Amino acid sequence: MSSYLYLLFLMVSFIASVAGSVCGIGGGVIIKPVLDAFGVLSVSSISFLSGCTVLAMSFYSILKKHLAGELLVDMVIGTPLAVGAAAGGILGKILFQYVLNVFTDKDMIGAVQASCLFLMTAGTLLYTLKKENIRTYKVNHGAACSAIGLFLGVLSSFLGIGGGPVNLVVLFCFFSMDTKTAAQNSLYIILFSQITSLCSIWLTKTVPDFSCVLLVLMVLGGILGGAVGRIINKNISEKAVDQLFIILMVVIMGFNIYNVYQFIL
Repeated sequence: MSSYLYLLFLMVSFIASVAGSVCGIGGGVIIKPVLDAFGVLSVSSISFLSGCTVLAMSFYSILKKHLAGELLVDMVIGTPLAVGAAAGGILGKILFQYVLNVFTDKDMIGAVQASCLFLMTAGTLLYTLKKENIRTYKVNHGAACSAIGLFLGVLSSFLGIGGGPVNLVVLFCFFSMDTKTAAQNSLYIILFSQITSLCSIWLTKTVPDFSCVLLVLMVLGGILGGAVGRIINKNISEKAVDQLFIILMVVIMGFNIYNVYQFIL
């Protein structure tokens, strides 16, 4: 792999992690479709590297918020959500491996992931634009929270995005959180789903081929992006976060349309 591609992976992981940290979408929802579009690695390798990057970024962001006394995670809700997401992370990887074994044409897996991600992002964008007119709830039952976390964990793990915009929609709708609180809770959920997802890959010995240099660069980009994103998040309004979120959704949808096209053809 040429040196400019290493730089590309570093920059994509950094920029995605900045945006992901600010908005609470984890960064993987940007990393996965962007790197898929370049077609230099298999979809499973990119999913794995994306997951590692998101794990590093979310761990750094949550740890720094906790140490600074700025953590907005409600543990009564956040803990069962995280437990459900952890279980979902394992189930999502099992589902991904099943699909990987079913399709002989590996490009079809990329097409399925890109299609699902497009539909998820489009739904999220529609909800975000209309959320002022949509009724929200305040779920506080442990079992219900765990079930919601399970769904989020399966979805993020299967798509290889670590987390994603659907986390925010769920937190807005079912828990009536404001934008910045939802962003932190989303990263908390992502942290646990990614830990179990990646551990299941190691334990089942299904780690895809990748360059260790790429892994180091992307994890570094994730941590640096998390640091920069945390600073930005503290200094911008919730309205600005919402606007950035909407722009990102449009960009992500564009990349996924392109990816569906290139994988099918």
